[in-house]
Amino acid sequence: MMAINKSKVALGFIGAGILTLMFGIISAVMGPTVMKDQIIKNTVIDPKNELSYTMWKDVPVPFFMSVYFFNVLNPKEILNGEKPMVEQRGPYVYRKRLQKENITFHPNNTVSYREYRRYYFEPSMSVGNESDVVTIPNMLVLGAAVMLENLPFALRLMISATFKTFNEGPFLTKTVGELMWGYDSGLVEFLNKYLPGMLPTSGKFGLFTEFNNSNTGLFTIFTGQDDIRKVHRVDSWNGLKELSYWRTPQCNMINGTAGQMWPPFLTKESTLPFYSPDACRSMEFIYQRSGDFKGVPLYRFSSSKNLFANGTEYAPNEGFCPCRQSGLLNVSSCRYNSPTFISQPHFYNADPVLLDYVQGLHPTEEEHGLFIDIHPPTGVPLNVAIRLQLNLYMKRVSGITETGKISEVVMPMIWFEENGYIDGPVLKTFHTNLVVLPAVMEIMQYGFIALGLATVVVAALVHHRVKKNKPEGGGAPKGNHGPSTEERDPLLQHHTD
Repeated sequence: MMAINKSKVALGFIGAGILTLMFGIISAVMGPTVMKDQIIKNTVIDPKNELSYTMWKDVPVPFFMSVYFFNVLNPKEILNGEKPMVEQRGPYVYRKRLQKENITFHPNNTVSYREYRRYYFEPSMSVGNESDVVTIPNMLVLGAAVMLENLPFALRLMISATFKTFNEGPFLTKTVGELMWGYDSGLVEFLNKYLPGMLPTSGKFGLFTEFNNSNTGLFTIFTGQDDIRKVHRVDSWNGLKELSYWRTPQCNMINGTAGQMWPPFLTKESTLPFYSPDACRSMEFIYQRSGDFKGVPLYRFSSSKNLFANGTEYAPNEGFCPCRQSGLLNVSSCRYNSPTFISQPHFYNADPVLLDYVQGLHPTEEEHGLFIDIHPPTGVPLNVAIRLQLNLYMKRVSGITETGKISEVVMPMIWFEENGYIDGPVLKTFHTNLVVLPAVMEIMQYGFIALGLATVVVAALVHHRVKKNKPEGGGAPKGNHGPSTEERDPLLQHHTD
């Protein structure tokens, strides 16, 4: 009776084990699909996706802009043709507040918006204050001199006289706050009155006057509703499908996203293309290495040496010319024709000859490289550092005496880093939903498989053992009929005798 019960129990455990094993296998097979569907659902730009939509709309993670000035140490000697000497000052750190406004969804699965940016000085994070005084080249004088060098000599003399009238010299010594956000200039007022549109500003003149309380233009991007591979990709900027700044269609293309988020399911073969209105062009980062950010797995994408290479070193960049040394992007075509160039800080990844022209530069990948750390399954950036340097092309221009005997040089003025990283409650939610829960699910899936296999094996062994020990026919073993009646009762045997 007990053997029959053990057999039934073993069979029951075998059945339960098979069910557990099947559940584990189905979970392992279907789990990634379910997770992928959830990522797609939550990556689509849709107000119904409360967390991801809020992250996209208001960018709740801390963003900062750190600004470094190249303080000129020998302005008089530079005017005599000597090599410029600079020292880096800063960082002067500003908290950057981003917010999308005028959000409009369209029937073709796109959404339009303007993103406004505001900057707030952070003294506790800065090395110095906005009241610090630094000396940099005067773009109004030295930039204008290069722009106007082909005018008749008499006109150049008049221009030089105008500079003297308004006390504008070749170098500016101002506070950081004035250089950043603007200072009063009689020359600027004069030019805006008699030559309106010549300057980018109608009020004070400063390097970042246009940035604060401004927007980056009208972006129209894909929501990913019909194709998740297109989510965040730019459809148009200010109504344009392509730019007109550059010389080739390829260089004028508006590629990739707006530079804040990317489509999900990135691989090591993926690239990160994005359009930057400040750089007036599209850029592309390539995979560098894997890692993690506070426990969240990531891929690091960084700029290649070809990013600002000239057309000689990298043929596709020919459209960004006229070029100078490799590592410089000529942005005069989108910056009112001023002789300005963008590079990586301290001429990192640029032609080494640029370092020979200026004393005081020390490029390193750690401090001056560009990178984006991104969570591959979702396309959400975890840690970002975009670092660019603004340079002014200077030279002696006859007739404009302010240029003195300046040697031809691409002069670094400032470099800035825009960085942001996921932190606080956003990081905690991200880590829980996209790292911890998937890991727990995976452990459970393989746990069910292991438990199911173990249960089936053990129960099968028990069942086999029970079957082996069970008598055939259900009675006593053959050849043994048990003791006779007489053997069982000796008294009865005696009576019979």
